[in-house]
Parts: sequence; C-alpha cells; structure tokens
Amino acid sequence: MIKTLFFDTDCLCAFLWVGYEGLLPQLYPGRIIIPRPVYTELCNPRIPHLRSRTDALLRRKQAAVQELHIDSAEYGTYFQLTEAPEKGHPLIGSGEAAAISLAKQYNGIVASNNLRDISSYISEFSLEHITVGIILVNACHNGLITEEGGNTIWAKMLARRRRLGAPTFTDYRNQQSLIP
Repeated sequence: MIKTLFFDTDCLCAFLWVGYEGLLPQLYPGRIIIPRPVYTELCNPRIPHLRSRTDALLRRKQAAVQELHIDSAEYGTYFQLTEAPEKGHPLIGSGEAAAISLAKQYNGIVASNNLRDISSYISEFSLEHITVGIILVNACHNGLITEEGGNTIWAKMLARRRRLGAPTFTDYRNQQSLIP
C-alpha cells in the first residue's frame, strides 16, 4: 500500500527555502498533503516566495491542502496536541499537530524534522515518519540527485538554518548506514 505523506511546516520549508521542492513530487507523486495549518503558516506575508512556491505545487496538482474540520476525528487529536495534551506530553505547534493528526486518521506518514517535539506522539500513535535527510537519501537512491548534489542541497538548507542532524549529506548517509 502506498501511503500519503503529511508535511509539517519545517520539513516542507526546508525544500521551499532552497528551491528544491520539485524533488518531492518526483519521489512521492500524488502523495503530498499539506495540512491547512501548514499552508496558513506558509502564507505569512513576510515570506511570499514560500507561498508562491507552494501554490505552484498546488496548481500543478503535485500537492494538495487537507482541511481539519472541527467535527472530525482528526480535529480531536489536533486539539489535544495543540491545546490540551495529556499529562507528561508536550504541547506542539499547529503544523506538527496537523500532520500527526491527519497521518493518524488516514494511516499516512508524518514528514517532519522536529523529532524532539513529536517523537513521543509518533511512538504513541505507531506512525511512520520521515525527515528531510531520509527524503534526500531516497532522492539519491532513486537517481534524482547525486551525493554531490545532496551535499549542495544540504549546505543550502543549513545556511537557511534548517536543523538536519549532520554537517553534510554524506555524513548523514553514513550515519544511516550504521543504524541496524
């Protein structure tokens, strides 16, 4: 079964900031969902290029926006994560919460780099999860980028203050090969 990917703001922005959002529909055609709260964050008037790049993906039908209706099961989870977490659970941002809530409801994959805030929910809800690093490894594996290209994209993302977990793409790939 091919699963849908629900992107949070940070993960999607990593690609939007550096102009490599086109990799996403090449890797995951018809599977990219932008939760409404994420799209709302991307509509910040101080960063119009993020919205215009996102709108281009939407116009080409390479991504879709998913609503969270107040009377839906996913909204109940969203509210819990953003307003009333259970004791011992962190309060998380609207983008992360929307991605988690929708992935939980629709058996999808959460695309997020914010491991510190979401890892307990990923585990609790038994969700699949990917990061920018995993996406770039998949792009390299599928021949969409070279390792050198991955390092270039990685460096650009780091320059835009993205937290990626390694100083270079090569280092990240080497770390991943060590995980059993």
